[in-house]
Amino acid sequence: MDRLLTLEMFVAVAGEGGFAAAARKLGSSPPAVTRGIAALEARLGTALFHRSTRAVSLTDEGAAFLGEARRLLGELAEAERTVRGVQAVPSGQLYLTAPVMFGRLHVLPVVDALLIEHAALGARMMLIDRNVRIVEEGIDVAVRIGPLADSGLKAVRIGRVRQMLVASPAYLARRGAPGVVAELAGHELIGMEGPRTTNEWQLASGRWRFERRPRFIVNTVDAALAAAEAGVGIANLLSYQVAAAVDAGRLVSLLPDEQPEALPVHLLFEPSRAALPSVRLFIAAMKARMRMTGLV
Repeated sequence: MDRLLTLEMFVAVAGEGGFAAAARKLGSSPPAVTRGIAALEARLGTALFHRSTRAVSLTDEGAAFLGEARRLLGELAEAERTVRGVQAVPSGQLYLTAPVMFGRLHVLPVVDALLIEHAALGARMMLIDRNVRIVEEGIDVAVRIGPLADSGLKAVRIGRVRQMLVASPAYLARRGAPGVVAELAGHELIGMEGPRTTNEWQLASGRWRFERRPRFIVNTVDAALAAAEAGVGIANLLSYQVAAAVDAGRLVSLLPDEQPEALPVHLLFEPSRAALPSVRLFIAAMKARMRMTGLV
């Protein structure tokens, strides 16, 4: 069977999570895809998928090979676009992921504008407050906030954000504002469950551990923000999350000298994706958005 076709089948099965779904995407049949994957595995001398009656998942060897397969197919597609003379025209579907609130506030406006301007471009965006597996899930570009782990992925730094302690004017009128870190122990705190779950807050002077469990614990940024604005207590959120509320006077920044070092905002993607017109356009637009909003 044609080697290029078996690579396309492999990437499709990995992306769709099954042989039947991959066959539908490719306009083929499940038996043909099954034969293609079997031929590829025989050629490579290793199993690429774990198969069961309920699910198909990548083996360690399959996960390692997926990035290379996508890179090869991406380079071929880019070469074809160059020959056709359309290398500067963004087209196809751009698959993005970002933290929920950052995506809603800053990625969504960029994508909206790109879709309006470029009729041949489509987009799919997954907003989720955890780091997804970029290669395995077929992500073109991921927004990451904070330090990056070592990987073979390419990163472009586009901005930075800071952690901020905030509370509402009503809460501060009732309880007073902490003047030093030690006074936080006497205040009502709003805690977070999820990717940022911790029993301490990172401050400029070091890690401050909760002496008692926060009175209110939520699992989304929106809920923590709403609770802080309602006067429930003090929240520790990121600057882009509270910017509108602080500017409008609904929240007040506390202990500004205790803000820790800024966290970088990166766009993360496979090196092979860098040549895609849609990816280049998105990166440039996100850089412009960060400059416009002051998150640089």
